[in-house]
This record gives sequence, structure tokens and C-alpha cells, in this order.
Amino acid sequence: MAEEEKYNSSLDVDDELINEIHQLISSKSDAILKQILADLYNYDISVLINNLKETEDAIYLFKLLPDETASEVILELDDARREQIVSSLDSEEISDIVGEMYSDDAADFVSDLTDDIKEEVLQELEKDDKEDSDEIRELLTYDENTAGGIMAKEFIALNENLTVEEAINQIQEKAEEVDQFYNVWVVNDKNELIGIISLKRIIIALKNPKQLLKDVKNPDVISVEANVDQEEVARIMQRYDLVSLPVVDNKHRVIGKISIDDIVDVMEEEYSEDFAKMTGTDAEELEKKSPFQIAKLRLPWILITMGIELIAVFVIKSHNEILEKVILLAAFMPIISAISGNTGLQSAAIVVRAIDTGLVNINKWWIPLIRQIKTTLIIGFVVGVIIAIIGYIMMDTNKTAFALSVGISMFISINIAGIVGTTTPMISKKLGFDPAVTSGPFETAFQDVVGISIFLTISTFLLSHIIN
Repeated sequence: MAEEEKYNSSLDVDDELINEIHQLISSKSDAILKQILADLYNYDISVLINNLKETEDAIYLFKLLPDETASEVILELDDARREQIVSSLDSEEISDIVGEMYSDDAADFVSDLTDDIKEEVLQELEKDDKEDSDEIRELLTYDENTAGGIMAKEFIALNENLTVEEAINQIQEKAEEVDQFYNVWVVNDKNELIGIISLKRIIIALKNPKQLLKDVKNPDVISVEANVDQEEVARIMQRYDLVSLPVVDNKHRVIGKISIDDIVDVMEEEYSEDFAKMTGTDAEELEKKSPFQIAKLRLPWILITMGIELIAVFVIKSHNEILEKVILLAAFMPIISAISGNTGLQSAAIVVRAIDTGLVNINKWWIPLIRQIKTTLIIGFVVGVIIAIIGYIMMDTNKTAFALSVGISMFISINIAGIVGTTTPMISKKLGFDPAVTSGPFETAFQDVVGISIFLTISTFLLSHIIN
């Protein structure tokens, strides 16, 4: 019952709790503090430490944690609070914490340390466990955005000539070292990956414990090499509904494992990055950057967008004569530009995401383009008719000409916006640029200029000779 209540509880960090913890720390009530920490989940401990007002309190409370708990809590801390705590620890203390982490988490954590501290920590770790130190050093050699950069070194690979009974014994010996596993991989005498066996299949195979793994294994095993981009890894695991994926070297030997929780983090990270790039900012600006750094990051995009929008100013100025005669045109310009800009941005966002997930093949660019044209023809027609009716109702004279101007302009602008929004990310990808960046802040600005230009050109053509 106690366990159930603990599971359903959530930590409510308010000023009263913060003050109580502060008082307990001030009075050095370590026994009470340790009891409080022991009753909390690791994530809740990180929330508590993040919310402590005094840095000294956060450091004091963290140092009361056993190394195993500290190794998980420190990964959940905010960057600023983690940096404060790490700076208060010596290399031996950090090494003790790192030694409790799984290899992929350890590599990520160590990579954020300064070069001097990093080397000291690895040397300290080497004294206690050379294998752990070597594994982390190996992982640090891979690009952080590749399969090698996100894989863990804890996995279970069994020789094909083992019996099912022997395999079970080896799994029991190695299970403590592995975080989560649902499959084991089968290798030959050269340590080359040749198959996969689920735990379910092994348990069933115990009916005949003397049969060999090579007779039980599934030879259709999917793997990736260490240099494969993490986005491609995510697509593979999503496409084949995998919960884990072996990583192999160029000789097809197993060197690591990627779990589904690693891929969830990758997908969230990639989505945040793409969204940030499309808005001309940074995915981590709220966590890591000062207001000055954020402004410095955003300003170039804002200035580029302003430069594009200034073109619209000159376009409007060049049609000043018709605008003076038909004031209502000015009222409809924001609608035309906003709808066309929004349509282009929607198309770009969909294509950028589709490229990331592999749903769009840029070598077959015409498929999404044709689909988009069909879509915008429908949208453009519906919105064009509606805006034309509104224009007809609002205009006092020359109703038909004005209605045709706004309706046709809206129809053409939406379709051009859809085409540009669809093709721009694909062209960018083909040329080696990041589609999220090139389809970002100035996509809407460009569509604004196009929409206004089309609107005023058509309006001038249809209305000028009637008015004159």
C-alpha cells in the first residue's frame, strides 16, 4: 500500500518546503535529510535541488546522496544548477558518480566537462575500472549526433554455439550490467552479428534446453553502423517498431546498443531544433543563453525579414495612385499577405518534417509538389470565393471588379505560397543546406511580398481603367 501511495504521489515544491529544507541544512540535520531523500524518486530529488534558492543548499543536499542515486539525479538537473554542483566536486568525486552511470549517459556527461577536468576524471575512473574508462573514451570519439554518439556499451551478445541453457546462465551473469534489454544478439566465432533472439523466444526454447542458439535465432536482424546519423537511426527504429538496435563496426561486429528511450530523446531534440530554426532562434535559448545572446541570435533573422518586407513597401508605393482612389484595397492587403504567408509556412513545416522522417524523397520531388498543388487549388478556391464575396459586400462602387481583384489575388497567392513552401525545403536539402533554416523566418516575409504584389497588380489592371 505504501508503495502504491508513493507511486501516485508528486512532489509539490513550494516556499514552505524550500524553507524547511533550508532550516534542516542550516542545522546539519543530515539524518532527517537523508530520510527525506530516500523517500523520493530520483526525478523528484532533481526537482527539489533545482528549486532550492541557495546554491550552497543545493550542493549540500546533493552531496548527501549515495553515488548511485547522484549519478541519476545529476543528469536531470538544469544546466546551470548542474554546473554549480560539478564545480564544487573534485575529480575523484565526479569519477565515483560517473562510474555508476551507464556508458552512454557517462559519455554525454563527461563530454560537457572542461578538457582538464575531463582527463582527470577519466584517469581517476581508470584506477577503479579501466574497462569503464576505455568505453567512455571510445564513445567520446564518435560525433554526438551519430549512432556511435548515442549508443551504450552495455549489451548482451551470445555465441551461436551456446545451448539455450548456457545462454540463460550467461544472461543471468550479465543482466546486472545492462539497463534494459528485450533481445539478445547472436554472434559467430568472429563476433560478427548473425541473428537476434527475443527473451520470450529463449524462454519458450527452454522446453529443449540443449538445442543451440543458431537453431533458435532469427537471422533477420537489423543493425546500423556507428557513423549513421541519429535521425536515420530514429527513422529505422520507428519504421520497424524496434525497442533496441545493435550498432556494428565495418566488420559487422557488435560494438553497442541503442534503446528506444535514447531515440525518444533524439526525436524530441530534433523536433525542438527544427522548430527553433524555422522561427529563427535556438532550441536551448531559455535554458542556456542570456538576453543579450538571445538577441544576438535572433537579430540577423529579424533584419533579413525586415529587408524582405521593405520590398513590399516599394511595391505599395509604386501602386500609390490606385490606393488613393480605392482606399479599401489597403484594408485587404494584410489579409492577402497573412493568408498566403501562413499557407507557405504550413507547407514548408510539413515538408521539413516529412524530410526528417523519410516520408519525402527529394529525388522524387514531384510527388509532394503535385499533392500540394491539388491541396492549394482547393484551399485557394474556397478562400478566394469567400474573400471575393466579402469584398463585394464591403465595396460601394465597382463591386464586381473589386471582388474579382481580391478573389483572384487570394487564389493565386495561396497557390504560389504552397508551391514555394513545398519546393524551398527540398531544394535546400538537395543543395546541402538545412531545410528548417532556409524555410524559416523569411518564408512568411517572402510570401507577404508575393501576395501584396499580386493583389496590387491585379487590382490595378481591373480597376484603374474603370475608375479613370
